[in-house]
Amino acid sequence: MTERAHPLWELTKTRLREFAREKGSIFWVFGFPVLMAVALGLAFRSAPPDLPRVAVVSAPGIAAESVPGRSSRALLESKRLQARSMSREQAERELARAKIDLLVEWSGEQAIYRFDPMQQRSSLARALAADEQERALGRVDLLQSQELPVQEPGTRYIDFVLPGLIGMNLMGSSMWGVGYSLVVARKRRLLRRYAVTPMRRSHFLLSYLLSRSFFLLLELVALVLFGWLAFDVVVRGNYVLLALIAFAGAGAFAGLGLLIGARVDNTEVASGWMNFVQLPMWILSGTFFSYERFPEWLQLPARLLPLTALNDALRGVFNDGSSLWELRQPCLVLVVYCVVTFTASARLFRWH
Repeated sequence: MTERAHPLWELTKTRLREFAREKGSIFWVFGFPVLMAVALGLAFRSAPPDLPRVAVVSAPGIAAESVPGRSSRALLESKRLQARSMSREQAERELARAKIDLLVEWSGEQAIYRFDPMQQRSSLARALAADEQERALGRVDLLQSQELPVQEPGTRYIDFVLPGLIGMNLMGSSMWGVGYSLVVARKRRLLRRYAVTPMRRSHFLLSYLLSRSFFLLLELVALVLFGWLAFDVVVRGNYVLLALIAFAGAGAFAGLGLLIGARVDNTEVASGWMNFVQLPMWILSGTFFSYERFPEWLQLPARLLPLTALNDALRGVFNDGSSLWELRQPCLVLVVYCVVTFTASARLFRWH
């Protein structure tokens, strides 16, 4: 008499086969993050940023050698600005629509700068425009300086954003791949058949986590390898630690997905809950920019979000070569989410 396979093993194999049959899922797990990395890498590659845009409004009849004439010519010929001569009406219209960062006009020999102080590029444009005009009028700089653009691997934007992109992809693929598929199975009344089989509820839920972990390894290798080949992004820390952190992050998000799918039987409701849970993390977790830009009172709640903890831990390994002890705080947040969400899911889960 042959020994029966363990229910957990059979359930995990079933999850893997379901995933392999869904071609769309394969694209969203492997293809989409690579395309995002390509787009962001090209957008923020090691190339000069877009120059501030300036509109120069010159009154008719200004002498070429007057202060307004020389200053306007300096702006239009500057290599640090994108300056164009415009009519006042056109310049005001483009400033209102944020198509330009600065409007420069004249009142006699006095330069007037019009811009939105809440936009960083506008403040930069105002400083550069004033500097170009002062130089054209004969100002001599007493301080000697040298500019050294930073373009070394580990210090570029792509080095910052790739770990965040990995974290965001782990969140999306784990929550949707686990929670949503659970809701679909309940809607198709497949869970009723599982309910009469001799297996534990925990085995059924754990099979989703294990199958997700299998594809996680392939997903992580693909993204790290692509970042290295396409943008020379290197992992300065330990690869084993990187994998452990990724598994902990995927487990935390899969637990959230299980928690959402524990009782929901409507795909529209499930989609709403998924987006509701993910939206704060998209905004606050520092995937594309540092969450330290937010007010201090908001930074602590942001650090307690699982995506923030995952991004911090991944960047610590990628960019700083940090050890597990140095990353103990974000790792602890991920472990707590794994334990709490899976335990709650096992208690709340219903077959029907």
